[in-house]
Amino acid sequence: MSDNPLKLPAAGALRWREVVETPAVLIDLDVVERNIRRCQDQCDRLGVAIRPHIKTHKLPLLAHAQLAAGAIGITAQKIGEAEVMANEGIDDILITFNIVGERKLERLRRLAERCRLSVVADSASVIEGLARAFANASSEIDVLVECDTGMHRCGVLTPEEALNLARLISDSPGLRFAGVMTYPAPGQGNAACEWLDHAARLIREAGIETRTVSSGGTPDLYAMKRHTSLSEYRPGSYIYNDRSLVNAGACGVEDCALTVLTTVISAPADGRAIVDAGTKVLTSDLFGMSGYGMVLERPDCAVISLNEEHGRIEYAGEQASVVGELLRIVPNHACVVSNMVDSVHLVRGDYYVRAEPVAARGRIT
Repeated sequence: MSDNPLKLPAAGALRWREVVETPAVLIDLDVVERNIRRCQDQCDRLGVAIRPHIKTHKLPLLAHAQLAAGAIGITAQKIGEAEVMANEGIDDILITFNIVGERKLERLRRLAERCRLSVVADSASVIEGLARAFANASSEIDVLVECDTGMHRCGVLTPEEALNLARLISDSPGLRFAGVMTYPAPGQGNAACEWLDHAARLIREAGIETRTVSSGGTPDLYAMKRHTSLSEYRPGSYIYNDRSLVNAGACGVEDCALTVLTTVISAPADGRAIVDAGTKVLTSDLFGMSGYGMVLERPDCAVISLNEEHGRIEYAGEQASVVGELLRIVPNHACVVSNMVDSVHLVRGDYYVRAEPVAARGRIT
């Protein structure tokens, strides 16, 4: 076996402190590799295929590493993300977002000519649009019914509605019914699988082949039980992890691969410091927590508030912050941070690897 099966780059001779200007996003590849293997091992234990969601990192480099570890394909949220990944040779993509509008449907059809593509739908309107776009296509497109198992976003509300849409997809030109999928509410991963099992059973009893039963979400991944009906799992945040996942007990601080490197630019009063990372680098998501991140070097610090370019840190310890001090902040939500910067800085421990363009950054259509 290769010593580098994930084919991620090695560290150079320079330390990142000698190279990186702040604010900046650091990605520790040593942690990334551990996280990829841990997740793959868990999905193997559960007996499910893994189709990781690339909206967390938006990097073809890491998508290819996930595939090298055993993933069967990737998940994207928007056509733009999928286009970027297809450009980089990834040929099995599920888009988990209702595609609505003629121009987007035209893009979707063009993309389907370049890779194996699957999509979702939760209404007759979405299905009718897909059917118009693919009625005379050279091959059918796979469509999964999205189910609302408690997240209260998109999705049908009952297994019976899932059956009705499965029938509609099966009867629509250019479409092939592929299965059912959900994104469960945090803490409801196992209950969501039971919901999906009920829906899949109804559909199969109606004589409709149901190849895929798909769930996802990092928060519940390591608390999942084995469900014989579940065929696929779509985690995303696991590759980086973040403060919200530490808070949920899904990982430890040592499992957080993404940090925001920032500099203390002002220490105007005892117990208060200002850093050069604000809302344009750190997410404002709270997820029920107080503060906007975890300061690795200073556990006595709290990120109290953010403006566009400034972060306000307060601390209770006797050690005063000094202007020029470098701090690393684990953000509350890593996925948002990935879309904030043109490039991230790949590191291994204290050593610098290289800057990596965030290829799918801003691809929100």
